[in-house]
Amino acid sequence: MWREWRRSRDLRVKADAYVATLTLEPAADDVAWLSEHGTSGDADHARWELRYARRALGLLTAQRDALDDRTASVVARALAGALARDRAVAPGKLRVAERQLNERLRAYSEALSNRQGEGSGWHLGRTLLEFAGRREAVSAEDVAHASEILSRYLADGNTALRERFGSVDLPEDVAPSAVRNVPR
Repeated sequence: MWREWRRSRDLRVKADAYVATLTLEPAADDVAWLSEHGTSGDADHARWELRYARRALGLLTAQRDALDDRTASVVARALAGALARDRAVAPGKLRVAERQLNERLRAYSEALSNRQGEGSGWHLGRTLLEFAGRREAVSAEDVAHASEILSRYLADGNTALRERFGSVDLPEDVAPSAVRNVPR
C-alpha cells in the first residue's frame, strides 16, 4: 500500500512539472504572427489560442507517447487544476475555458490523425488558423507557419514528457512493438 501511494504521489509530482511546461506563455513572436495572420490584430485572442494549442497538444502527447497508461489521466487532472488556478481565466468563466479547451482537444486530435492531402501537419496549422478566426482561403505559407508553431509545441511537449516521465531505452535491434508488458 505504501509503495502504491508513493508511485501515485510521484506520478502527480511529475504531472505537475509537465503541466508547468504546458502553461508557459507563448513566445511574443508567435503571438504577433498569429495576431497578424489569424485574429485580425487581436493579440489577446492570439495569445489564448496559442495557450490552448500548447495545452491541448501537450495532453495529446501524454496520451499518445507516455510509457505508463496512467500518465495521461494524471496529466489531465493536473491540467484541469492549472486551468482552475489560471489568473488569466476571468472569475466565473472556468466552465467556458474548459469547454474551449475540450473543443481544441477534439479538433487537434482529429488533425493529428488526419493524413489526407498535405498530412497532419497541414491540418494542425489549418485548425489553429480556424480557431483564430481565419475561415476563408488561407495561403499555403500561413498554414505552413502555423504548422511550424504547433510542430514546435509538439516537440517541446514530447521532450518535456520524456524529461519528466522517462523514455524507453531499447537496443537498436528491438522494435518497440516487440516489447510486451512485463509484470513489476
